[in-house]
This record gives sequence, C-alpha cells and structure tokens, in this order.
Amino acid sequence: MKEVIIATKNPGKAKEFKEMFSAYGYEVKTLLDYPDFPDIEETGQTFEENAILKAEAVSAATGRLAIADDSGLVIDALNGRPGVYSARYAGEAKDDQANIEKVLAELIEVPAEKRAARFYCALALAVPNEPVLTVSGTCEGQISTSQQGKNGFGYDPIFFVPSLGRTMAELSPEEKHRISHRGQAIQALKGKLSDTLGGELA
Repeated sequence: MKEVIIATKNPGKAKEFKEMFSAYGYEVKTLLDYPDFPDIEETGQTFEENAILKAEAVSAATGRLAIADDSGLVIDALNGRPGVYSARYAGEAKDDQANIEKVLAELIEVPAEKRAARFYCALALAVPNEPVLTVSGTCEGQISTSQQGKNGFGYDPIFFVPSLGRTMAELSPEEKHRISHRGQAIQALKGKLSDTLGGELA
C-alpha cells in the first residue's frame, strides 16, 4: 500500500486526513506515529511558508512523501487575526477553548454583518529531491456570537456557514469534508498530482 506522512501531531487534523486519504488507497501516517520526531518551528509569516517548512523537514528526515498543512482562521474585523497564530492565539498551550473565548471577547461589540471570516488552508507536498508543491483552499463564513455543536475541533463551534445554516461543529464529517478549507485544498492537490507524481491520488 502507498504511504504518505502527514506532518502533524494534531489529533483532529490527523483524523481528517486519514478519512480523506483512505479513499485513495493510501496508508496514512502522521507525526503521532513518530513520537520522537522533534517539533518543527513554524517561523514562516504565511500559511504557505509554514506548510513548506514542515513538509520539507518530514520528507528529508523520513525519505518519504510528506504533506504538511498550515491552516487557520482569518477574521476581517480583526484585520486578519488570528491568522498564522490561530492554534496559539490565546497562548502557547494551544487551548481550543481559550482561543474561542478570546475571539468572542474581541468581537463582542461587532455586529453580525461585520463578522465575516474564512478558514484558510495551505498544503505543501514534499518528495525527496523534487520541488515542493503547494495548494490552498478556503471556506467562507462568519463568526457566531456563541458556541454551537460538538463535532470538529479548533474554532469549528463558532464558525457559522450561512449556506448550511449551521456552524462547522454541527456538520457531519462528510458534510465538513465537502466544504472545508482542508477539503478544498485536498481537491486542489489531487488535481495537480497528475502532473507531478503520475496521478497517485487519482
């Protein structure tokens, strides 16, 4: 079976990638399968830069196909914050609930029509001795005034999807994959692989 290493230790992201790539006949491993792999410092100023850093580091260390995702929440009323700092917006502990509470507090005076936001995902695919391929995906929505739903992770409970009338955390995994920023990026990656790796995900 073909193998891909997803450069993340985030259990939520790991679960989503396994669900997505299993359909393509790939055995998916993540850095959770390599507990001694050192943390990769995310020093980039953009999602793309951080994704490339992580993918290249994992591919170089393992000699395998590696995919890294860097994603986050971009809120217009907060001038694009939390952006690349989404996971640690409320501190280095990377506490999802604390991050949500900080965002809600910062938007408490902002009316519904000015709470536009989007999830953004950059994916980088690295293969030893080959140029890195990057793609991206977005999911448009708005920030709700309270948390709704128990599914997903991160900011999902406060990310309202107007076209569905629910927050991301109220969607089933299948519904989320169809519209999510990560799902869109995966589709973009699938579309480009025919030119780079002979269509391994086709």
